[in-house]
Amino acid sequence: MASRGMKILIVDDHAVVRQGVSRLLAELPEVKIFESETAVAALTLLRNEAPDIVILDINLGGSSGLELLARIKAEFRSSVLMFSMYSDANYAARALRAGASGYVSKSASVDELITAVKKIANGEKYIEQELAGELAFAASEPDPMQSLTNRETEILRLLGEGKSLTEIAGTFGIAYKTVANSCSRLKEKLGLDRTADLIRISIENRSR
Repeated sequence: MASRGMKILIVDDHAVVRQGVSRLLAELPEVKIFESETAVAALTLLRNEAPDIVILDINLGGSSGLELLARIKAEFRSSVLMFSMYSDANYAARALRAGASGYVSKSASVDELITAVKKIANGEKYIEQELAGELAFAASEPDPMQSLTNRETEILRLLGEGKSLTEIAGTFGIAYKTVANSCSRLKEKLGLDRTADLIRISIENRSR
């Protein structure tokens, strides 16, 4: 069950998502909820409010939730529940390795989200049931996707969303050449020859 006086920070760049989750969690006993649209604002709230749980989206519209997760685990004591539109075992596995206490997709039921928060509040871990089986299966087979860095994973995701290398460079505030070099490393790690193959792999992993 939720701990007494529990604080929860919801980090998502969509106001409707933040407000919807806030209303759902407000039904938990003695919970105080904070909302943040950006990683910068989230870090300020983390310093000032010390939330017990951070519900964090992977895609923050210009920054990476996985990178914010790494900062949270390095600098704060908050537990993190990744809450993403991606029902993808690769993203879930990466988030867990980076220190997340749980992973739930935005297509999960309300009951599953509430269950995840309660489990994490009790110091447990929680993976959306639909993904848990995929993770167990993936653990028995080597997966080159697991060798990707967080930045490479984000670049691959943006390629699958139709972003150009120039747009990706702008999203992360890095040079075009840096993105191009990352794409070359991605192709090498995944055994691919063309950028078009990277896009295909990204779409396939997103839709699994």
